[in-house]
Amino acid sequence: MARVCQVTGKKPITGNKVSHSNIKTKRRFLPNLQTKRYFLAEEDKWVVLKVSSEAIRTINKNGLFSVVKGLRAAGEKI
Repeated sequence: MARVCQVTGKKPITGNKVSHSNIKTKRRFLPNLQTKRYFLAEEDKWVVLKVSSEAIRTINKNGLFSVVKGLRAAGEKI
């Protein structure tokens, strides 16, 4: 599975690792992804989402059902 957040779409970005002597080499910055199980009370079932820490805060703020409804409208299979 790719390192992409299902809610926010965050994915790895590239940048430079800079040493003490100022030598630059390429590196990847990975998103802080967590695999979380949420209970969707409206459908009486558990859903598993691969989400970033920002997406966990979004789910806490807006509610799981509205987030899942938006994902399904965007074509995500949940």
